[in-house]
This record gives sequence, structure tokens and C-alpha cells, in this order.
Amino acid sequence: MTRDTAMPDALTRRELLAGVACAIGGVALAGLPTVALSQQPDPQTIPMVPADATKLQGAPTSAVGNRSAFVKPVRTPVGEVTGNSFAPLEQLTGTVTPADLHFERHHAGVPLIDPSRHQLLVHGLVERPLIFTTDEIRRFPQVTRTCFIECSGNGRSAFREPKPEMTPQKVAGLTSNTEWTGVPLKALFAEAGVREGASWFLAEGGDACVMTRSIPVAKAMDDALVVWAQNGEPLRPEQGFPLRLLLPGWEGNTNVKWLRRIELGTRPWMTRWETSKYTDPLPDGTARQFSFEMDAKSVITSPAHPQVLTKGWWPVSGIAWTGRGKIMRAEVSTDGGHSWHAAELQEPVLSKAHTRFTHMWKWDGRETVLLSRATDETGYVQPTRSELIKVRGIGTDFHFNPIAGARVTPDGRVFFHGAT
Repeated sequence: MTRDTAMPDALTRRELLAGVACAIGGVALAGLPTVALSQQPDPQTIPMVPADATKLQGAPTSAVGNRSAFVKPVRTPVGEVTGNSFAPLEQLTGTVTPADLHFERHHAGVPLIDPSRHQLLVHGLVERPLIFTTDEIRRFPQVTRTCFIECSGNGRSAFREPKPEMTPQKVAGLTSNTEWTGVPLKALFAEAGVREGASWFLAEGGDACVMTRSIPVAKAMDDALVVWAQNGEPLRPEQGFPLRLLLPGWEGNTNVKWLRRIELGTRPWMTRWETSKYTDPLPDGTARQFSFEMDAKSVITSPAHPQVLTKGWWPVSGIAWTGRGKIMRAEVSTDGGHSWHAAELQEPVLSKAHTRFTHMWKWDGRETVLLSRATDETGYVQPTRSELIKVRGIGTDFHFNPIAGARVTPDGRVFFHGAT
């Protein structure tokens, strides 16, 4: 390596290695690379950090970017073939969930699908039964929109077995908000020609459980999409690669992943996923069925367990969302619900999407309870736990949206608090 005379501040190899040795306190490392160690992290460990990053050449470009070794958000739990993996809500900012942190809900694991062989069949009460390849669907004029998906069982643990050590991830981490790109389902229906009398369609997935859900055709004609991209890249396999159904604002299970078949008909198919599953028992012995829309809900993501506060000003921040349009108002109580304050909504406030809210609060060291509640554009107000039980009963199994928050103890520790 020769000295670059055109750049008097350039380092020779000898000077570079000397700088490394100085930066790491004289520790000798065999085969030490001539790039910043902090830029080539082991994802499981914190790397050795130079005392002065300006004295060490940085890392070269890479095929795929990595998070800083000091930033380690993860879904949890992992290894579930049939089960959930929750998004780390308290470690996220803004409203958009990174694709690799979007929550998971699987009934038979994640299938491996070759997009060049995958097809979508549209048939039933149509003039022209059609088979679309993934590439053919991508040739339609595309639509991009940001909206949330929420599992209808989100919040079950916090409702039934609340524990002080619950984090926002465990309380409400089965919701995520991302940018989706695809084709309006009504465009595919126009190609096939929907026959008169077709009022429902069956969406079928290509996983081992062959997930199937009955959906009103009216939703297809409103805002349903068949999507192939998320946050600017192809869908991740756990999010339905290569194609999934997106029904903005509707319970997660209806957003069928690995979409392979759509059949139009005159009535619901009454599949096991909408009879024995995803049907909500009520106190009078009846059940709520096809309760598609997700109710207005909010969660405080900070302060939250396991944070420890000191006296002074703190932002009480969280997210609010509704399946019925826009969030019009988010409120925060810093005294256990005795009084409420309008929080600031962070723009943009989008329909059927997460909305970030913030309220500045000065903590004086006394024990208190922080709560949040959301109101959507239909006028619906997020209920208390007792109000929800009065309508749905204690045995309700889906659509949990009661007001909840955090308890702050005099020593500054923060714990989950499920309001009554």
C-alpha cells in the first residue's frame, strides 16, 4: 500500500494498524482486519469497540445491511410451528413495522413455495375461470397502501392472565403496520367476470393446513388487495410469499397467506376456521360469527415494563388503530383514569393504520397508573375491561380491546396494568 500524495491525510497500512492497536487499548489480535470491527458484528454479541472511530477505517459495502450490534429487536417466542411470534412494539418507533419484525401467526408452519410455479385460481360464479401466475398478477396496475394487520386473538393473555411483568410485546404484539403493494382484488374479479348473485368468496391458502375463509364480495369491491410486496421488497415467506390476501382493517386470519385459490359463491362456506375457530362465544349462549372488523384499540409502548423512571418529564407514547377508518382521538390518563388528556397524533394519520400518539408528562415520584384510550372516526370509544365483559362476557375469545396501561411505583419501576 503506497502513500497517496494527493490526499495528505490518508493512512499507510502501518499507521492504520498502529491506530487499531491504540484504539483497542493495545490488545493484540492475530489477523486483525483493516476495517472497523464494530461494523462487522456478531449478531449475538457486542463487538470490541474502538476508542475513537475516526482513527479506524470503516467497513466496506455489503450485500445486505445489518442492524447495529447495539440494536437487537426480536420477535418472541420462536420455534412455533403452530402458534404466534409477537412483534417488539416497545422497541419500535413511528408506525411502520420492519418486515422482519412483523408478527407471525401460523397454523401449520411456513411453506416453501417456488414463485415461478405458484398460481392463483379464480373460479366459481364467474364468467371466465382464470389461472394467474405470480408474474401475471404483477403486470396489473399496482396499488401501495400502509395498513395494519392484527390477529383477532391479540391481547388474550393480557385479558385472561394479566401479569405485571408483561411488556407491550406480550400484551399486544400480534399487530403490525406496514406498506403493502399489490393489485386490487376487484381488478382480478373484473377479468374473470363476477356473475349475478355472487355475494361471497372463499380464499384458500397454500400452507399445510389449507387455510380457508369466507369473505363478502363487497369487501373485494371496496379495498381488498392481492399483495406481493411489503415495505418495498417481496413478501417475506412468513408473511405469505409469493401472494397473500390483504383485507385492510379486518381480523388477521382473513388475510389469507400463500393465496392459491378464490372461489365465488352465494353464501359462506362455513369452514372449520369460521365455525370451531374464529367464532366468539357470547354470554347468552349464542356466538359472534364473521366479526371481521377490528375495534378501536391503543397501547402505551413507553413507559412500559421493564423501564425505570426518574423524576421529571417523560413522553407517554404509544400506538392506536381501528379497522373502521381513522383514529380521530387518542387520550392519556396519568392518574388511573380520573382525568384524561388529548394526546398529540403524529402525522400522517392514515385509515386502518397504526397512529402514533404522544403526551408529555411530568412525574413527581408518586405511584400512579398511566392509561390510554382511542376514539375512531365512527365515534366508537375504546371500552374499559368491565364494559367489554358486560357486552361480550368473560369467556370472549377474540377481539380484545380494553383500556390498559402501566403502573409506575415510587421507585420508578414500571409494570403492566390491566384496567378494570
